[in-house]
Amino acid sequence: MLASTRRLLPALAIVLCSPVALDAQGTEGTKTPLQIEDYARWRSISGAAISPDGAWAAWSYGRIRGDDTLHVKAVEGAEARAVPYATAPLFSDDGRWVAYEIGHSFRDAESSEDDLPASAGLMEVATGETWSWENADDFGFSPGSTHFWVKKSQSDEDADHDGTDLILRRLATGSIELLGSVDEVDFDPEGRWLAWTVDAADQAGNGLYAMELATGVRRPVDQAAARYERLTWADEVDALAVLRGSTPDDMEERENTLVAVTDLASASATVATFEASDGLADGWVLSENGGLEWNDDGTVLFAGARPQAESPEEWPDSVLPLADVNVWHWADDRIQTAQQQSAARDRSRTWRVAAHVDEGRLVPLDEGRRLTVDVTPDGRWAVARDDEGYVSDWKPARADWYRVDTRTGARTTIVEGLERALGLSPLGTHWLYWKEGQIHAYAVDADRHVDLTSSAPVSFVDTEWDYFGERPPWGIGGYTADGEGVVLYDEHDLWLQPLDGGTATSLTDGWGAAGDVRLRIVPLDPEAETVDLDEAVVLRGFGKRSKQDGFLRLDDGRLETLTLEDLRYGAPRKAADADRILVTRQDWQTFPDLWVADGDFSSWTRVTEANPWQDEYLWGRRILFDYELADGTPLQGTLAIPETWESGQRLPMIVRFYEQYSQDLHAYPTPTYRHQPNFAGYVSRGYLLMQPDVHFRTRTTHSDMLEAIEAATQAVIDLGYADRDAIGLSGHSFCGGGGAYIATRSMMFAAVAHGAAPINLVSEFNQLFVGSGQNNHSYDIYGQGRYGTNPYDDFDLYWDQSPISGVEEVDTPVLYLHGEADPIVNWEQGLEWYNALRFLGKPIIWLSYPDEGHGLSQLANRIDFQRRLEQFFGHHLRGEPAPAWMTEGVPHLDKARHLRGFAPGPIGWGGRSGG
Repeated sequence: MLASTRRLLPALAIVLCSPVALDAQGTEGTKTPLQIEDYARWRSISGAAISPDGAWAAWSYGRIRGDDTLHVKAVEGAEARAVPYATAPLFSDDGRWVAYEIGHSFRDAESSEDDLPASAGLMEVATGETWSWENADDFGFSPGSTHFWVKKSQSDEDADHDGTDLILRRLATGSIELLGSVDEVDFDPEGRWLAWTVDAADQAGNGLYAMELATGVRRPVDQAAARYERLTWADEVDALAVLRGSTPDDMEERENTLVAVTDLASASATVATFEASDGLADGWVLSENGGLEWNDDGTVLFAGARPQAESPEEWPDSVLPLADVNVWHWADDRIQTAQQQSAARDRSRTWRVAAHVDEGRLVPLDEGRRLTVDVTPDGRWAVARDDEGYVSDWKPARADWYRVDTRTGARTTIVEGLERALGLSPLGTHWLYWKEGQIHAYAVDADRHVDLTSSAPVSFVDTEWDYFGERPPWGIGGYTADGEGVVLYDEHDLWLQPLDGGTATSLTDGWGAAGDVRLRIVPLDPEAETVDLDEAVVLRGFGKRSKQDGFLRLDDGRLETLTLEDLRYGAPRKAADADRILVTRQDWQTFPDLWVADGDFSSWTRVTEANPWQDEYLWGRRILFDYELADGTPLQGTLAIPETWESGQRLPMIVRFYEQYSQDLHAYPTPTYRHQPNFAGYVSRGYLLMQPDVHFRTRTTHSDMLEAIEAATQAVIDLGYADRDAIGLSGHSFCGGGGAYIATRSMMFAAVAHGAAPINLVSEFNQLFVGSGQNNHSYDIYGQGRYGTNPYDDFDLYWDQSPISGVEEVDTPVLYLHGEADPIVNWEQGLEWYNALRFLGKPIIWLSYPDEGHGLSQLANRIDFQRRLEQFFGHHLRGEPAPAWMTEGVPHLDKARHLRGFAPGPIGWGGRSGG
């Protein structure tokens, strides 16, 4: 069982040891190797939640081809509920109720050609009594939990309106109210008022309505034969806003009126309206495409505007059809495919407008330029980003920044050509940015710049940033509650930096650096905008070399270790009104089940046991090892060792790599079907699984991979675990290219299985990320490619780092995977790889999956790949007989027959997975 007591480590201790299993595995006995078909047994956990009083936890179990089941369980005691087919639990503010979505059996979902409508469910936690409503589009609780609501989905696809029924249940009495033709619905932050818009057939009764929840009294706020959208409450005051409008004939844009309602609770609520003529340029409209936002005191309301346009006339049938051509011009700021991908966003783009409620006037803030505007909470100022003149396929994303006066629209330059902005403080008093290796603060009201960190006794530059170009800072932990400081991170520790430019002081007194533990703030309150240093602050601690993980408490200048262990924690969720925390804990042998801890992380209660059948299978363990590159650079890797391994025994090994993997020392290897080796399965079946870190120097990316992978592989051989003649390599995408490069340069591997690989970096440089429409220029120079140049300035570098440049030297059998609809790495890269190796008579088998993308999404294809990968490595690393598809291939005319013969038996579980 998991330890139920905390372990306090000395402040300067570094614990370096092999990981210890969190749960006892028992004796080997009748354990069996984990087979591919067994992966379907594994359940996942989703939607984990803890009630505000900390008394109940809720989650859903799901599994491959199995039905979801919602579980609601008392943290103390055995009381538990289960709801078939349900997911997404949501507790009420008082913890007495839980709502959830009810789906359908996986068999019904698979057999239906259409998306089946979901239902909304409600449970009284104490009694387990449940209610449900079919055809639910959305549901939730009012703030304060006096009411539960369900909005029905629109069942008529041809309807000219979006309004549907809204069911409102008063939780104290169980009484139900039905509101008809409701489109948008929202509660004020205090839970006193419900506001909704009506969008009815023929616009009969369209308007903005409100209900006082305590009395149930309804009142119309604004009514018109128009469409109402963007219903928005103010956060701090009694104010409500909405847009109403209609689209004139032969025009593209709806012409809206902005409706601002204040003092709704009073008998004489104030309704102010704004038309485009109240301050916008001719031909502009207030647009529903932009959101509404109130300032703190309800005196300024921010909206979006865009230019009106005439609808194009229909092309007459009597003439030739219109041509269809895309004109690619060398001077376009974005290439055509990027424009196509962003077309919907560009068509709905809006420009920010300030509506001064008491004055009845509109002030445009960005004059139709390419500005992104962020307003201060008091509404007095806006900070605007203008990237006009900086848009590029490949250069860093720079922009000019301005302070905008929301009363006049006047702009004041803050900084030009900036690459890294750090944003507004929560109070809106300061805007931070990164320039020349220092953090600067711009005092918004005073129009004054302060270099914050030049005088600091530590550098805030991220020294681990291994990309070409400007290095960023380590990051911001948050602004102090008094608005006078900001918490900054260095590599290990936390620093309090005064916003007036005073010298930064250490909050953690160098504890992190001394123990090589990275400390970061844990946001236990998801609604908190600041860090209150007058109260205890929980930190996350991660041992950079030990890989220990845990939590610490910073209180009144003292740092206390609560728990720091050889395991991995998930993101903690604190009960809103209780000192209880829901969190997962895992290591190689222990699935990340849910646990509830007290605020000291000293008392633990287990909540779930998702996969007890793991004990039926051989599993193994994972250790951490160190190795060095030729220049002495220290690196780490992990090695998973089968349970059946005996001292002195050398086993076949699979090497799986990406960038950094040692931080996953304590990650649980969930059995699942993907486009990569399943770690648990291979280790259970007697393979070693090694995952090394790669050190990138920039420019020589693939050579860096080769050096690190060979050094790590040799280290494991030297440790006495691996059979040097039975080592396989696996990589995908970025490291699929690395795998191909290693196959052309290394003699250490008996087989290479990789996928979705950039093979010819020269041609790939000008190809597309189809999903985004961008070319590869920025990716290769400044991004993950890390080459720091282009093939026109340094052709030899790009050619040398291309796997295609070494195909003549390949002697290693290659299994290559690529989806034919890959939006990230062009399928033609795989085609070039296959054709080159085929031309030279090199051993390659290409698994090309139609209608698949960058990975494999279809379950049948994922299972197919798992089985072929097992046979490929089994043959080349264990000497198992090669199947016919490996020795003879599969002729196209035999494809259907082959796939029927190769397909597995039934995969999945027909019953509910709640168990």
